[in-house]
Amino acid sequence: MTSTPPFAAIARVVSDLTDELVAIRRDLHRHPELGRSEIRTTGVVADRLEAAGVAVTRLRGSGLIADVGASAPARRFALRADLDALPIREETSLPFASLTEGVSHACGHDVHTVAALGAVLALAAVEDRLRDNGIGARVIFQPAEEVMPGGAEDVIEQGGLDGVERIFALHCDPGIDVGQVGLRIGPITAAADMVEVTITGHGGHTSRPHLTQDLTYALAKVVTDVPGALSRRLDPRAGAALVWGAIHSGGAHNAIPTSGKASGTLRMLDAEAWHGSEKLVDELVRSVVSPYGVTADVSIVKGVPPVVNDATCIEAFTVAVTEGGAIVAPIPQSLGGEDFAWYLTRIPGAMARLGTRTPGGSTHDLHRGDLIIDERAIAIGARTLAGCVLASAAIASIQPPSVSVQAS
Repeated sequence: MTSTPPFAAIARVVSDLTDELVAIRRDLHRHPELGRSEIRTTGVVADRLEAAGVAVTRLRGSGLIADVGASAPARRFALRADLDALPIREETSLPFASLTEGVSHACGHDVHTVAALGAVLALAAVEDRLRDNGIGARVIFQPAEEVMPGGAEDVIEQGGLDGVERIFALHCDPGIDVGQVGLRIGPITAAADMVEVTITGHGGHTSRPHLTQDLTYALAKVVTDVPGALSRRLDPRAGAALVWGAIHSGGAHNAIPTSGKASGTLRMLDAEAWHGSEKLVDELVRSVVSPYGVTADVSIVKGVPPVVNDATCIEAFTVAVTEGGAIVAPIPQSLGGEDFAWYLTRIPGAMARLGTRTPGGSTHDLHRGDLIIDERAIAIGARTLAGCVLASAAIASIQPPSVSVQAS
């Protein structure tokens, strides 16, 4: 940019909006919606942006894209937030707790949404500065992050990354105090797949297991033996973890059933090992069950590769965090999966960890019904996201544009 980026102006706008952003977050928290069903959530965000004169494009089904700055920018930088909730019953007893039974914002996506909303409105307040410098800001409010395949691929297919040079996102981290933002160059999350093993066989009475195919026993061997075998077939540096979340077999204590199922996730830190893991898991399952005469069907839904943070984008994040009055915290790579990774297979970008724990308070883990967020994180998130655009524009003024290749 040709002059000092207007970080102070961004901070003032976010300060003025903070109470409203908190109120919108609480409204969204009361009315959570699952992936690809975020109709009301999309409407709340779109209505607020359109009231502010921001150009909004609704995506098919749910989700939207907002654009501010130059209409035909020389350089465009994107922000991303996710809209969906989880099929988890809320257990917080907050006055704005979920009104939808069995569904809650147990991953903090309501915070991501309003932080991005605040960032758009703040950037709109300095839109003339962006236009003067040929800068465009695109904010993607993405559906269906929590499902496989995730909504990032829907956004990309609908042109969400067209003309975008770099992209940024935040994710709530209840292990970091509010006021801190975790940054890391390189991989920050892991690859994640959904694994489902179905065992079928000839059932019968538990008094005569030798006349049956004891698939419950075989399924138990899959659950216990396959993760261990996997650890001996993959390089330990791949960081593979196969963990089961649901196991179902039978309904009576004295009857061997005819089918059973185990479902879980396969996660790993190394992208190269991830690409070859599907065939290996299938081989291991079949070898484990072969002595019991049962039939095994292995289904693996490829989820997401690791999020690998670009160094220049982390440079922009560092400027945005410090200019926004927060503190940079170093963080390790997580085994969590994030479909933000799909954007980074097309263009450079980075994801940061937004501290949401009240200092001295309890750590409320993600994907639990008792997750509680310190709402001071909302303003920090909004300032940081908007600041990423300003910092990227400043960095871009001394760097040539990068060439992005869109996937066909």
